[in-house]
Amino acid sequence: MFEDENPNTEEQNENLRQEEETEEFDLDAIYNESFKNLEEGSIISGKVIDITDKEVIVDIGYKSEGILSLNEFKDPSVIKIDDQVDVLLEDKENDDGMVIVSKSKADLIRNWESIVNNYNEGDIIEGTVARKVKGGLMVDIGIQAFLPASLAGVRSPKELGQIVGKLLKFKIIKINMPRKNIVVSRKDYVEMEMSQSREKLLAEIEKGQLKKGMVKNITDFGAFVDLGGLDGLLHITDMSWGRISHPSEMLAIGDDVEVVILDFDKTNKRVSLGLKQKTANPWQDVEEKYPVNSKVKGKVVNLVNYGAFIELEKGIEGLIHISEFSWIKRVTDPSEMLAISDVVEVIVLNIDKDNKKISLGLKQIENNPWEDIAKKYTEGSKVKGKVRHLTNYGAFVELEDGIEGLIHISDMSWTKKINHPEEVVKKGDKVEAVIISVDADTHKISLGMKQLTPDPWPGIKEKYATGLIIDGKVSKVMNFGVFVELEPDIEGLIHVSELEDKPSGELTEVYKSGDEIKVRVIKLDDDERKIGLSAKAVS
Repeated sequence: MFEDENPNTEEQNENLRQEEETEEFDLDAIYNESFKNLEEGSIISGKVIDITDKEVIVDIGYKSEGILSLNEFKDPSVIKIDDQVDVLLEDKENDDGMVIVSKSKADLIRNWESIVNNYNEGDIIEGTVARKVKGGLMVDIGIQAFLPASLAGVRSPKELGQIVGKLLKFKIIKINMPRKNIVVSRKDYVEMEMSQSREKLLAEIEKGQLKKGMVKNITDFGAFVDLGGLDGLLHITDMSWGRISHPSEMLAIGDDVEVVILDFDKTNKRVSLGLKQKTANPWQDVEEKYPVNSKVKGKVVNLVNYGAFIELEKGIEGLIHISEFSWIKRVTDPSEMLAISDVVEVIVLNIDKDNKKISLGLKQIENNPWEDIAKKYTEGSKVKGKVRHLTNYGAFVELEDGIEGLIHISDMSWTKKINHPEEVVKKGDKVEAVIISVDADTHKISLGMKQLTPDPWPGIKEKYATGLIIDGKVSKVMNFGVFVELEPDIEGLIHVSELEDKPSGELTEVYKSGDEIKVRVIKLDDDERKIGLSAKAVS
């Protein structure tokens, strides 16, 4: 009975073995059947079945699994078993019989399709600046887009590196479908944003509003402030109620500042800004704070050739004119008496509120010495002094410290014509003179040298009668005639018309100083005190 069962058992085992082989063969066929419709370059979905230190194993429903590098995942730490992963089928079977797949390439294809299906040229897209390349930057927007350096929105090529790694918005400039590349612009996006902000700001802006902004640029005349897409001008005169020489004394590029809208022109997109207007105008009640003739203290903040500016308080300055420095001292340079930051006491002389001007006096702090000078230097009294300086019209003589008098050239000689004071005196000479007049109001003293001696004219008229012929000596030769010295300090003039032989050339070629000449008195002028002479018919 056992023998009858053995053949049957062997036959059954053989049949079972054949069925198993058939099943294995059929499984390969199934795999082949499932992949025969998939072309290389298509995207398929797989399931993560294993994760190693360097790779991710993906079941793609084929006889061999797909192997992906961990580098293909942006964050490998979040990958889990059974995760679904889309991959690109690059090769169904390479030389080693392995299927080749790529997640990164699948992502690029998916991202490209997403971008071209959802964005057009001119649209705004967000991306991370990935790295610098020749001519610009690459931006990750799901795929690598090119950002030309000229469209990066930076001021210099050196600043390109400063935006690497930043998540920013860009405007799509060009989509090249055949080459599958995209060009983006940060500059165009920023300009669009600024334009929108500018229009919004212009629609909302009102005079008197407070606006926050950033100092964008500084010039000699003011600062340009970015109000958020719209630039406004903060003029130097609207920065402070006080004096500033340059806007950089108050502001620097990049400073955050709050300003007042003073005026605006929506058509030309111009805005005038103010900083000082945030505080009260200190000139509002200046006349009450600083009455005329009141004594006040201030700090020297500026020296100019015509005086000194004194800060009485922040925003209010007055001027001490150089003529108001001293009653008696001749001040030619304010720095002789004052220095920057000096604190001085002054008298308020005048206030011009409309033009924001205050006239101050330094000398008025002391008594006016000229009130006593008129009593000290009486008319007709003799004085002595030192010649301090000469002018074309006379010599200034110092009578005492700070007190000078003028000897006019007409008061240097009774009879002699003086063309310049240096013909009589020199700088540094000690001279004697007579007080002719004292004007305490204008601080002027007139002196005379000829008044030290009696007027010789009455005797001259008797001595040099008309018709008298006398010998003289040439003292000066002018183009209109020749001056002749009749005796020391007494001269007469031979007019060119009274010369015996009228020369054809210059008089200086014929007559020399010191030449002796015979002349005749033809005129005596009492008013001008002049003696007219003639050289005709005197032999």
